Amino acid sequence: MNYARLEAPGRVGLADAPRPAAGPGEIVVRMAECGLCGTDLEKLRGGYTASAILGHEPVGTIEAIGLGVHGHALEERVFVHHHVPCLACPVCARGDYMFCPSYAKTNLDPCGFAEAFRVSADHVRKGAVLTLDRRVSWDAGTLLEPAGCAATALRRIALPPDPSVFIVGLGPAGLLYARIARARGAAWVGGAEIAPVRRAAATRGGIDATVDPSDPTAVRDLVDRATDGRGVDLAVVATGAPVAVTMAIALARRGGTVNLFGVPPAGSRLDVDLQELYLRGIRLIPSYATTEADIAGVHQLVVDGRIVLDDIVSHRIPLGEIAEAFRLASRPSDALKVVVTGPAV
Repeated sequence: MNYARLEAPGRVGLADAPRPAAGPGEIVVRMAECGLCGTDLEKLRGGYTASAILGHEPVGTIEAIGLGVHGHALEERVFVHHHVPCLACPVCARGDYMFCPSYAKTNLDPCGFAEAFRVSADHVRKGAVLTLDRRVSWDAGTLLEPAGCAATALRRIALPPDPSVFIVGLGPAGLLYARIARARGAAWVGGAEIAPVRRAAATRGGIDATVDPSDPTAVRDLVDRATDGRGVDLAVVATGAPVAVTMAIALARRGGTVNLFGVPPAGSRLDVDLQELYLRGIRLIPSYATTEADIAGVHQLVVDGRIVLDDIVSHRIPLGEIAEAFRLASRPSDALKVVVTGPAV
């Protein structure tokens, strides 16, 4: 069967592997769709060093079930979370599951961009396989994990009631963050984005106002009008560009929060006035990945009709054209969210 892998720095292609079999406690899923994430793009560019395995937003149907697996059935529509914590270390005991030392070492075999992939017994036992409600489309299913990341971030930040939120970077992750923030009670959501197609999508998706960040004065004026000059309760950095962090810090109110949500390239540095952070009481909180519980919570929001995700998907590219999928996803002027399709679609 075919699966996608990095062939060399800057080049992705297909490789052949035996079709996986389900061992005891395991499940094999036939891929329907898998979202292409900004992290995948950073892996292609060499800017993300934690893992080289591609594709972590997969949905599909169960094609094989190993001995001892209960609660799942053949042909069941599922989403699978690629990472699981150990649940036994001191980090997990504090509830910081995404920072468990073994979390990022777990993954799907061979990856999410595969005709079929094996889900380990550890994943199955820890609830990484989520049954999709019939009201959740394949497109929406691929967005559960990145939307879950936003839900996890907001849960960790613990915002005040009716907060104001500004998102720097309105790619797929930023658009999803805005919708989750609104569903969680945000009173005002604004955003900055260079690409006009993404600013238009943000407005359609319920963001109150958008602005081109190439004009810092316009950004400042927009936030000041919305907050009576106070600044926002939460400024979200949904891009890896260090300059976006500087902008977010300037837009947060006194005592406000800046959430580092986008993946910065390896080796990135931040040059800020630490005394300014100190005197203004700015909280700088990074947020990485998500949990099964938060993904399930987003799934329920979709089922209940409180949030719509499908319309963020702009392109569906077959697995056999994986290089074209990466090319499109790397062009924000041409695409919102690119998903790779497989045999179960």
